[in-house]
Amino acid sequence: MKKTFLTLALFWIALVRAQLNPAITNWLINTTGLSGSHYVQGNSTPINDNVSANVQTVQYGTNFVYVSTTGVPAYVTGPFLDGNPSLTANQNAIFKIPLNPSANNGTLTNTTGGNIGIFINGVALFDYRDGVAWNTQTNALCGGPGFPPCPGGPAANMSWNRDAVLAEKPGFDCSKGHPANGNYHHHQNPSAFKLDLQVISTICDLYDADGLYAIDANQHSPLIGFAYDGFPIYGAYGFKNADGTGGITRILSGYQLRNINARTHWADGTDVPDGPTVSTSYPLGYFREDYEFIMHPGQEQYLDASNGRFCVTPEYPNGTYCYFATVDENWNSAYPYVVGPKFHGVVSGAKVTSITEAVTTYTNSAGLTALSANDWQVWPNPTGNIAMVQVNGLTPKSRKVMLYDAQGRLVIQKEVAQGSTIVYFEIDTLYQGIYLVKVEGDSKAKTLIIQ
Repeated sequence: MKKTFLTLALFWIALVRAQLNPAITNWLINTTGLSGSHYVQGNSTPINDNVSANVQTVQYGTNFVYVSTTGVPAYVTGPFLDGNPSLTANQNAIFKIPLNPSANNGTLTNTTGGNIGIFINGVALFDYRDGVAWNTQTNALCGGPGFPPCPGGPAANMSWNRDAVLAEKPGFDCSKGHPANGNYHHHQNPSAFKLDLQVISTICDLYDADGLYAIDANQHSPLIGFAYDGFPIYGAYGFKNADGTGGITRILSGYQLRNINARTHWADGTDVPDGPTVSTSYPLGYFREDYEFIMHPGQEQYLDASNGRFCVTPEYPNGTYCYFATVDENWNSAYPYVVGPKFHGVVSGAKVTSITEAVTTYTNSAGLTALSANDWQVWPNPTGNIAMVQVNGLTPKSRKVMLYDAQGRLVIQKEVAQGSTIVYFEIDTLYQGIYLVKVEGDSKAKTLIIQ
């Protein structure tokens, strides 16, 4: 009888967990003591932060999930080469995210400066802006560090608001993030510059780092976060059609650059105070108002004006509204990048200081998922001094990576950390020959030739 009761209890626990909301079960909870690290300019050796990385705890009530996090990712942050003096710092934060999001059937809520959501590793999401705008009274930039205040309040009240992804590119680290007063965040797709098809930043050359996930054009991108309205955020690829058919494709932003030389009107025709003429100093895309939204009837891979759509995903087989981290054909970030400029849903999420309702603590007991040969690769191959193992998609749990010699002896063992995608083998001291690489979760090995 006791054995039967135990079996039924375990079955019930498994059933309950299977039915839990993805907003409860998809966070990267650090259970192994993984710490963050950072670079400082002039030193290409990472410095340990002695701060626990990723999410610390996940607790949920009836209507909300509460995610406690340091805001520090597992991948190396910094340096920030635009003069930003800040380092990634422990935020000791609690994010409150609604479990039952609903569409806003009234006037949509504008996204704002600062946190508008959270990635599954506990890192903050910001929208397109950086708090700098064009002051039409002085014909100069205002707001933000290094500029005088904007008249009349925040830069968001100005007619021409600067786009952080273009304007602040020199200050992003290899992982496409940077801090504001210690609050490390992403405005855009959190996959490393060096993994894009066209690399538009050299920051990874000296300060090599990683991102939250690696884009894989052959698979539906992972769930990578949640906005403050509770709707999920996915990476760059998904099903072409909203019903889950049509194969995997790059999900496309509905925005495009306007065909303008002078900044005198918004895309809807509104006459506003003039911004700077389009030039080398202020190219198209420098301001958010340089974009216009275009409808694409019958083309379901295009997103709406909030950068989302209702669709089927692996985590939501019955469908839900989803945002996507949009990129162009070269995998470079595409406006409006993640969420915005307006939320699709009713915004009830926030960064809070305490939990004021009865909650249950979620424990993720899932093991490692299986990998196939297409899920990871070794490069360069052949090589002479360093080899990299790249795991596609997302790494929900750390995976061991082993290098064996031709006699089957373990030579080096490392791991791809939870919430990162790459591990490096320094092999310049090894003999030339054929070696084998294995990744935990795949029973088969791949050959590495060391010259």
